[in-house]
Amino acid sequence: MTGRPPYDGLRVVELADDPAGELVGLHLADLGATVVKVEPPTGARSRHVGPSAHGRDDVDHRLAYWYYNSGKASVVLDLGDSTDRGELDRLLAGADVCVTTLHPTELERLGFDWHAVAAAHPRLIVVSVTPFGLTGPWARWHSSDLVGLAVSGLLITSGYDDHSIPPIRPGGDQAFHTAASFGHLAAGLALMQREITGEGGVIDVSMHEAAGLTVELANPYWIYPKGLVQRQTCRHAQPVPTQPALFRCGDDRYVYFALILADPKPWKALVTWMDTLGVALDLTDPAYDHLEHRQANFAHIQDLVDVFFQLQDADDVYHAGQARGLPIGILNAPEDLLRDEHLRQRGFFVTIDQPDTPGVLHPGVPFTFSNLELARRGPAARLGADTARIRADGWSVA
Repeated sequence: MTGRPPYDGLRVVELADDPAGELVGLHLADLGATVVKVEPPTGARSRHVGPSAHGRDDVDHRLAYWYYNSGKASVVLDLGDSTDRGELDRLLAGADVCVTTLHPTELERLGFDWHAVAAAHPRLIVVSVTPFGLTGPWARWHSSDLVGLAVSGLLITSGYDDHSIPPIRPGGDQAFHTAASFGHLAAGLALMQREITGEGGVIDVSMHEAAGLTVELANPYWIYPKGLVQRQTCRHAQPVPTQPALFRCGDDRYVYFALILADPKPWKALVTWMDTLGVALDLTDPAYDHLEHRQANFAHIQDLVDVFFQLQDADDVYHAGQARGLPIGILNAPEDLLRDEHLRQRGFFVTIDQPDTPGVLHPGVPFTFSNLELARRGPAARLGADTARIRADGWSVA
């Protein structure tokens, strides 16, 4: 790879105080952009979210901040102060993109209007990521990742077969991250358009709308047959229940395996595999060559498969099943991914020397370019570490 990172030379001002905006800024930084994070004097919200490295209860050692803000500069500005507002305007005048999560109520309090800012800086692209967008009857409402999942319809499809208990929130700030993905996508499109027109503008990203696009099969089932999907344990929500697909193995770990009865090829591969441990029993009978017989005896098949997996460890089942062309997946805990041989060989994890903590593993960028370099991610800046130099020289020292 010899080419420069795709966003090399791009200047980004980040006014983000939640994971959605911070992740957009991280994506841009990972691809070569210079990202200046503007923080209040007390620091961004993620500097106050535990846990901390080494139990250091201060704003420079929070793991949440490290995760979302590595590789960015940190500038402290008080947006309520007229002098600092002038500094912000100076930064925006030299920037290509401004990523912001300032809520409409905050914009009103500060006297901000992103359309006026964009008019004053015609090449600037403002990527605003807010819970419900900058307009509409809910624009002034507040949210969180959990609220975003709930109002979008995603939450009702997440959980267990037992519908007497409430839905279960999936982890990983999925609503925030979904909004961030659309924010990055929109920013890239706007940058391409600017190459043609020379003009930027305001991108209004609504987390509510972004999450509402990702409700899997719920939308098409309702639009066409008017069916309501029901959540299922570790399976896609469907209007009617489907067969369980989680199997416990001998080491008390689980694998996901959906029995495919209609296709004779995976069926024969499964039976042959089970026969190596002597638990295929009557499944080798020619009667099971017929789909109708397999369907009529599904519960019996499921019981034998359950015993088969309990005789083996999850890693062995995972690799042996995949070697036979069967769609089996192991249920990894997050910490298991650090030992994942595939991710390690592809270089997915990157090592960053964070403040007072060398060699911290971080998830990297989930794609590579054949002819472009990726930026080398730097550490998370200490609060205000770059304020003095950027006040003095602006972008000239970036």
